[in-house]
Amino acid sequence: MNPETLLHLDRVIHEKGRLAIMSMLAASRELSFTEMRDALKMTDGNLTTHIRTLQESGYVSVSKSYEKKRSRTTCALTSAGKKAFASYVNLLEQIVRQNKPG
Repeated sequence: MNPETLLHLDRVIHEKGRLAIMSMLAASRELSFTEMRDALKMTDGNLTTHIRTLQESGYVSVSKSYEKKRSRTTCALTSAGKKAFASYVNLLEQIVRQNKPG
């Protein structure tokens, strides 16, 4: 294994909560805050913190709207987020291939 490869993993995405959020958003056009919170079993505060980190990194966009007089927050990957997630997954695949028993 080349330990140098591990150093290239995106630290913003690598945290398990943010990796879960990025994975869910990669599989959908957009998701509501509630859908993500319930699926990931996170508290509102924990999910908010992770989304804010991803938003500040330019990986996730957040939109607010109203549906049946209730506010609705939705999240989606930005183009930078899609690119960063694809790079992250490709690097993980490379690490797995390097360490696969041969």
